[in-house]
Amino acid sequence: MKNGLRKRAVRSKECWNSAEKEVTMYSFRKKYQVLIVGCGVAGLYCALNLPENTDILMVTKDSAEKSDSFLAQGGICVLKNKEDFSSYYEDTMRAGHYENNPDSVTQMIENSPEIIRDLVGYGVEFAKDEEGHFRYTREGGHSSPRILFHDDVTGKEITSKLLSAVRKKKNIHIAEFTELVDLIAEGNECFGGVLRDVQTGKLQTVYADHTLLASGGVGGLYENSTNYRHLTGDALAIAMKNGVAVEHLDYVQIHPTTFYSEKHGRRFLISESVRGEGAVLYGKDGKRFCNELLPRDIVTSEIHAQMKKDGMKHVWLDMRPIGEKTIKEHFPTIYKHCLDEGFDVLKEPIPVVPAQHYFMGGIKVDGRGRTSMKRLYSAGETACNGVHGKNRLASNSLLESLVWAKEAAFCMQEESEPIQKFPEKDFKNYENYQLLKETYAKAIREEAEKEAYVD
Repeated sequence: MKNGLRKRAVRSKECWNSAEKEVTMYSFRKKYQVLIVGCGVAGLYCALNLPENTDILMVTKDSAEKSDSFLAQGGICVLKNKEDFSSYYEDTMRAGHYENNPDSVTQMIENSPEIIRDLVGYGVEFAKDEEGHFRYTREGGHSSPRILFHDDVTGKEITSKLLSAVRKKKNIHIAEFTELVDLIAEGNECFGGVLRDVQTGKLQTVYADHTLLASGGVGGLYENSTNYRHLTGDALAIAMKNGVAVEHLDYVQIHPTTFYSEKHGRRFLISESVRGEGAVLYGKDGKRFCNELLPRDIVTSEIHAQMKKDGMKHVWLDMRPIGEKTIKEHFPTIYKHCLDEGFDVLKEPIPVVPAQHYFMGGIKVDGRGRTSMKRLYSAGETACNGVHGKNRLASNSLLESLVWAKEAAFCMQEESEPIQKFPEKDFKNYENYQLLKETYAKAIREEAEKEAYVD
């Protein structure tokens, strides 16, 4: 590993937010009021919604900028007006095959305007028209445009602004290159976690009055995925190991269109908005073979069928119908990436293939983000609150993560009694790190592989 990265891991600025001194990663205190595992939008937003006198430790397995929240291209849904509620609700339910939790769907939609106001307050800049009004785009599964966006890097715009706000808070400490290897739990009550320095392998127990698991999805377990490779579902496996309720672990969403490449590694996502703006799918014969605006799972099935029919490893996506102006203004990142790969989307179609994208199942939580274990919460892709059902509607993920992160923060404040126990953990149980990780991965894959499109 490069020396610069190693130095950052071992001698992290007290982003910790104390610019005057540097500390080693293992100068954690024995106890914090809140331990947050994950630095995506869920973890960041939860921290920002806690009082400024709350002592918070956030840990992330890689750098804080490497969460899947940064990768979200399409946008974030919002209830534009009361008249759109029924349509938005029905679109979400239909995409989820009506296996969604109706109360959760209602909760998410009704809270969306407040979430957008909060984001704007943190400096998030959504696209606007010449008169200064929000511009809305449409994606597959939506009956009308209701998605706010920032070019084709909405996730980066939102997450970077939240991360910047967190780094300004003196009460929030971020420990990068630090992972959770187990909960400290006793009698179905959580007292914190066992943390591991990714670089040195050193272990330490950190106690907390409240713990939030928000470490993303399971894409790192798949050969073809749009997720960062280090997101391997650790928090989910750890929750299962400690008897925390989980559900729908076989609900794995495949994104229909990622850039096809023979290279190993994360797949580059071609946003749902591209098809929402008019891009079309072709088979080997150059003919359209499906309705591009159907929900993702249906489009994925159609693509797999066409690939089998053609004897090809991909199909073709033609962005030319969108028009040069919209492509360059709305999808500059996608345009540049395709050019770097040797394809000019203004002149030719690009090869695309389905890849694992999102995990709808997870740690079961209620409307406040509470798990089945006392003092333990979960939000974001790690959690399952029933919003998405069996298939996520495009651009609902950022919104859903933010709504439940805020609820979890408020719930922690209401249930603020400090822990009274400090159970000891035997580090011998974690000495064989490779075996531990393999055990965690196997536990998840045994359930997730029931999904028909797992590669």
